[in-house]
Amino acid sequence: MAKARILIVDDSPTEMYKLTAMLEKSGYEVLKAHDGAGGVALARQEKPDAVLMDIVMPGLNGFQATRQLSKDQETAGIPVIIVTTKDQETDKVWGTRQGARDYLTKPVDEDTLLKTLALVLRG
Repeated sequence: MAKARILIVDDSPTEMYKLTAMLEKSGYEVLKAHDGAGGVALARQEKPDAVLMDIVMPGLNGFQATRQLSKDQETAGIPVIIVTTKDQETDKVWGTRQGARDYLTKPVDEDTLLKTLALVLRG
């Protein structure tokens, strides 16, 4: 079975490094984008198996990028998991409304991340 390809969209080098390390250690192939617009473009181009989306980014934020991906027929089937420091219930509800399949709060626990990913990849 081919390794699942996960796109990480995050403007923090530290978070990018942490998430990449967790995913690669578990055998995932990692694609990276450092802002929302780049993430949307890369998702359209590469069709990853899932997207880990930060919220607070310059330009197009994670909510807007998630909405674009979930509304576009080409990328609507790609599950988006929001991974953010924003832990308000309203943010979670809003994230789900934009089309996110799940919502994790940073600092994200490796176990939780991998379980959540396995679930969304199964559909």
